[in-house]
Amino acid sequence: MSTSSLAAAAARYGKLWGRGHETFPKSLRRILSVKGKGQHPTKYLQGLVTCDLQSEPRHPREVPLPKSSNSASNSEKESDLVDENGNEGPPPVEVEFTSKMRSACFLDQKGRVLTDAILWKFPFGNDSSNEDIASKIGKKDGVGETNEENTYLIDVPGDSADLLLDHLKKYKLRRTKVQIDDVSDDYSVHCVYGTLNAKGTPPGYAAAIDPRHPSLGMRVLSYAQTDHNQTHEERAEVFAKMMSDFFPKSNGTYSVIRKLAGVAEGSEINGRTALECNQEFLNAVAFDKGCYLGQELTARSQHTGTIRKRILPILIVDTSMEIPRPWILASKIQDMGVDNLNADIIHSLGMGLEVEGELPPVLPKISASGVGGVVAMVQGNLSLPTINASKDGTIDESQQQVEISEGEREFLKKLQSDSALLLQDLENIAVPGAKIIDQKDGKAIGQIISSPASGTPVVLAQMRLDQVGLLKSDNSKWSQTNKIKIGDGSKEYRYLPYIPIWWPEINLESGKEKLP
Repeated sequence: MSTSSLAAAAARYGKLWGRGHETFPKSLRRILSVKGKGQHPTKYLQGLVTCDLQSEPRHPREVPLPKSSNSASNSEKESDLVDENGNEGPPPVEVEFTSKMRSACFLDQKGRVLTDAILWKFPFGNDSSNEDIASKIGKKDGVGETNEENTYLIDVPGDSADLLLDHLKKYKLRRTKVQIDDVSDDYSVHCVYGTLNAKGTPPGYAAAIDPRHPSLGMRVLSYAQTDHNQTHEERAEVFAKMMSDFFPKSNGTYSVIRKLAGVAEGSEINGRTALECNQEFLNAVAFDKGCYLGQELTARSQHTGTIRKRILPILIVDTSMEIPRPWILASKIQDMGVDNLNADIIHSLGMGLEVEGELPPVLPKISASGVGGVVAMVQGNLSLPTINASKDGTIDESQQQVEISEGEREFLKKLQSDSALLLQDLENIAVPGAKIIDQKDGKAIGQIISSPASGTPVVLAQMRLDQVGLLKSDNSKWSQTNKIKIGDGSKEYRYLPYIPIWWPEINLESGKEKLP
């Protein structure tokens, strides 16, 4: 895949994170298996998951390429897809997804989320390496032959694996012809960032682009390639050596990416409704499938109710911090009212149209990588460019490093110092369950559901949609001058919510996806 083709493909899903890989410890990801002959595993799981295992999964939502924009958050523009001679580059490659890997959600009998998961179905594809894994699964414990057996491997967050395992066994009736096991010792889960190519996996591996969104990376499963029962540590070492030349080890990256991308999982979403957790936006919910456990609440919420709360990523900053431009514009849009916007007003605010004919969203819509850039800016961590001399010693004056004054250096140092103090404070107060209190009226407008993404002031919170401008209200909207307190903390902060790039346009009357 050429660089320009990759850029064109990535443009449809937002800018990718830098290259890297990590192997998840079993405390973070576990593998459960449901296996049986013929359609028995599919029929069993079909009654327990929110997705439809008997139809093709919906692919992640693409982002329309901007035709004109003044926004610095856009990952790609038309000019990025043209070479230096003005010729159009190669067309974007198709990002391949597979029906053998899909996102899913498990609910309790009341319709509340137990956990999310990623389902792998084996045999996986036509690659001999995947058949190798499938054959090992089929031969384990002497259960059937591969061509008679289907297996689902459930990639589940470690903090909810035991809960899910008990749940699966609870609903396995005597006549249910499946075998349920925790096979976490036999498999390792890896993630690779900065690529959209999951083809050509070697023996002992299965790989696919994350079915929720490509920005979350390529998911890889590994299994011992010989009769020797490799340990998790041995599989991690082998995978690291295989990746080292192109994708350096970057442990902890997945947690940062998913939080910046606004994706909650595992115990973070336990006890909430699937729609409050945006599971339908992550392709984990099928509203047209037959009955399944917990369906009634999910269906009723979608077809008759209003979604008043959703999980959102929010950036916490000091009240003295200068607000980044995208949020200033968002505040102006909400002040004027979406119904009152037109092209003339938009241009008077200094904005171009993101996509021709469409109005800008009421909040900035940003990729995980884009948010990373914003965080670096507000923390004073943007590095200055380094310009190297050519072989003849000359320097292109147009690329010379810009000199900054001593005052500007002191300003950056202060930003970095203030940022370190903010992160320290948030570590203590922005804990799961802490309420977000609006200082305007002393009322709770949200609740923290995850600790900050490592090294950033970005948290996941379940927010009232009317408080962020995503649900119409006569009395509520988001303002750039907001002040909040978090949990038991006494200090005031400001919160900057944003819309993840994988979200659809929201209907401001219902809090759901806006239909054509």
